[in-house]
Amino acid sequence: YGKATAELSDKKINVEIKSLNSKAMDLSTRIAPLYREKEIEIRNEIAKALERGKVDFSLWIDKKDACELITPINQDVVVAYYERIRTISETTGIPAPEDWFSTLLRMPDVMTKNDIQELSEEEWNARRQRQMCIRDRLQAIQNLVDFRIQEGAALEKKFREKISNIAKLLTSVDPYEKERVEKIKERITDALEKTISVDYDKNRLEQELIYYIEKLDINEEKQRLSNHLKYFINTMEDGSGQGKKLGFIAQEMGREINTLGSKSNHAEMQKIVVQMKDELE
Repeated sequence: YGKATAELSDKKINVEIKSLNSKAMDLSTRIAPLYREKEIEIRNEIAKALERGKVDFSLWIDKKDACELITPINQDVVVAYYERIRTISETTGIPAPEDWFSTLLRMPDVMTKNDIQELSEEEWNARRQRQMCIRDRLQAIQNLVDFRIQEGAALEKKFREKISNIAKLLTSVDPYEKERVEKIKERITDALEKTISVDYDKNRLEQELIYYIEKLDINEEKQRLSNHLKYFINTMEDGSGQGKKLGFIAQEMGREINTLGSKSNHAEMQKIVVQMKDELE
């Protein structure tokens, strides 16, 4: 949100601009009639400063002279209607109205201001100098840009915090991963010896365990997730306009975390995966 005002001798000019996040520039304007001829120039200034967003821009005038706020009565038109109605009454014999004012004020174009205001270059330039000239941009736009910078800094801090939390959780998986291999081996041998009570070829068992453990190996997922975390930070540091790209990277991070969960086969590791998902969300 940004707002600016300029005080002139006979009026106060108000500019207000607000925006919501959007993938493209979607600009709507509400501009006082006197300034509509400058709409293209205003739109160009906004587009250069903001690049994209759902933007609402308003420019309105507050008159200082109360007389200018009153709906004008066109005296010449009132007199013309009076003469015409009186002539028709005398010619046709139709009675003239008893309440002349009530009748005349309802006639077309009586309550109309015929003079047309034009925007002088002096006034336009004065307005620009007073409220719109920070680096050739509207002061109100600059206020909004400052607001965006503040909001962006808060988001960056939050993103870095969440990425760091996921990285720490990923590191905490290591002890359980080694423990998991021993538990798998122990569970299978116990099943063979105690539950089924059969003799087995230990060499063949080792080969089957290696095959089974390879299917549950998560080293590739850990490496890819670690790379995605670094890529996210690097992309964020590349500057503005990276939102869509960051969204894609976050999706890839989610895929690796999901694969970690499906391969973990270990209660503590699955808890860590749930925490990762929570941080990513």
